[in-house]
Amino acid sequence: GQFEMMNLYNSLFSQQDISASQLLVTQADFADASRLKNLTYSIDRLLGLGIVPIINENDAVSANTGYTSDEIFSDNDSLAALCARSFGAEVILLLTDVQGVYDKSPVEFPKEAKLLSVYTESQKVEIGTKSAQGRGGMASKIEAALSAVKPGSKCSACVIAAGSNLQSIRAVLGHEPWPEAIGTLFCTPGSQLEQQAIKELKEKEITQNEGGSNVSDEARSKALAARAEARKLQAMPYEMRQKILNAIATELEERQEELLKVNSIDVEKAETDGINLVLRKRLKLTPSKLATLASGLRQIASKPDCCGVVQAKRELSEGLILQQVTVPIGVLMIIFESRPDSMPQISALALASGNGLLLKGGKEAVNSNAAIHRVIGDAIEKGSEGAISRDIIGLVTSRGQVADMLCLDDVIDLVIPRGSNALVSYIKANTRIPVLGHADGVCHVYIDESAEDADAACKIVVDAKTDYPSACNAMETLLLHKSTVKGMAMSILMALRAAGVKCLGGPSAMKLGLCDIAAVEMKCEYGDLTCMVEVVESMDAAIDWIHAYGSGHTECIVCDEKSSVGDEFLRRVDSACVFKNASTRFSDGFRFGLGAEVGISTGRIHARGPVGVEGLLTTKWQLWSESGINYVGEFGGENPSKMYTHKELM
Repeated sequence: GQFEMMNLYNSLFSQQDISASQLLVTQADFADASRLKNLTYSIDRLLGLGIVPIINENDAVSANTGYTSDEIFSDNDSLAALCARSFGAEVILLLTDVQGVYDKSPVEFPKEAKLLSVYTESQKVEIGTKSAQGRGGMASKIEAALSAVKPGSKCSACVIAAGSNLQSIRAVLGHEPWPEAIGTLFCTPGSQLEQQAIKELKEKEITQNEGGSNVSDEARSKALAARAEARKLQAMPYEMRQKILNAIATELEERQEELLKVNSIDVEKAETDGINLVLRKRLKLTPSKLATLASGLRQIASKPDCCGVVQAKRELSEGLILQQVTVPIGVLMIIFESRPDSMPQISALALASGNGLLLKGGKEAVNSNAAIHRVIGDAIEKGSEGAISRDIIGLVTSRGQVADMLCLDDVIDLVIPRGSNALVSYIKANTRIPVLGHADGVCHVYIDESAEDADAACKIVVDAKTDYPSACNAMETLLLHKSTVKGMAMSILMALRAAGVKCLGGPSAMKLGLCDIAAVEMKCEYGDLTCMVEVVESMDAAIDWIHAYGSGHTECIVCDEKSSVGDEFLRRVDSACVFKNASTRFSDGFRFGLGAEVGISTGRIHARGPVGVEGLLTTKWQLWSESGINYVGEFGGENPSKMYTHKELM
């Protein structure tokens, strides 16, 4: 059994280029100080070499026929807790066949059982019948969890979650915040973590008790209101939408001081709460950001009406005309983190395309979001002279889970997530509503052997990395042709380092001594002044690298203007945006002349790249008889009275 199990582990881990090892232990390995020291050293060495240790009880040596309360461990749960304490783990994750710890058995009481998001010893939990398989059960998991986080242990947290949920490990142990709480959390009694968890739990309960409704109820109500107002707007002349957009631009400029003052409250709180620098930069509003937003909104307003545009038109039969026209998608839901400046952009594109809009922002920008939504709402009612209500754009403020909103597939037509990789991945995996967006922004700049102007190459690379390091279109990987290593490459690396960029080396770059520190991952969105550098044999190798480790976002080649490799690169690279001798930072809705963008899509269906107004439209078919009536029976049978012509009219 052990041999087959390790074969399975090896085959699965090897798909990710990770080695696994097995350690079989007995109680004596933990009871004897010398043996425990040796075991700890072995674990540290394996982890240091990037090898995943898989620990099991050595049943053949233990030969236990029964366990008592005196045993050091009696099942995998208690063994896991013992390992966490002995090896200095910070967090332990115990996977089971239910979502977490319930106040009573969810199997025996499926309708009454309540999932506990935080466990405290004062809570009463009724344990159901133990599974016939194994020695564990929920009682042993609770006991193991409490043992792992007991005072004095370096392990401060334990989560019991469902093994059937493929997102459990990423949600609990991933680097990025997860949108929804997973499982049941155990904390060291009296710790700051436990106090914070209990505080957040009480706040959530108070909100639910006072409000009497949850986030999905609020979202549903606002989505229906947004659809009603959007249909009213669609029935009005296009000039009405233009007036509203220009009114929003003016309002943003005139109320700039108010918005910056409110935004400073969120920024200060983010610094106090220790939110990382990347998110804080995205959170901060500036006069230049607001000026760019106002300019973008006026640019959108100046464009022709995007609705009702005829895409195809043909005569089916004499006097029977068919045409396909553009129409709004319906109600859009945008879930975004940190970036309050995305709200005016998204709102403008939704209004220009005649869509209703539902917004759910992150708690870190709660004051900024409310202020901007208020300004936009005032402008909508002022610009339309009261004909359109501010309800066309709803801001969901309930402290609920994103998961509740993702169930509203009957009232929401499209979800556009704007935020971290974790947010986008979670939304894609947990809704039936179509999702438009991208999870990663791993962009490459490739310096070809034909590139001769070192100064120009330096300017493009430095701009792509440093203009806005946390943007999704910032360069994350620099690929150098091998012929540039002794020449231009050194100038480029010096320019990056002079700009404060930390350069990590890929395998070939490390061998050639271009970097001091090796990159851990070949595909990584750093989001700060860090990038990876790698050396490739040819443009073919560069393209292969991009396809293997890129995210399909934006790629750039720096080459001689007259060389054919530039056009070949543009043609062959499979990404949403591919550039020649231009910074990846140009991958932006405003810079593309779209006025603004709701996001950048790396998908292949409906919209790709920066998504402007056109990405928020769908089509419908219109069929009419120019004289008399038409019915299918006239076109069939042995002696049809009418014939199809299928003549293209445009």
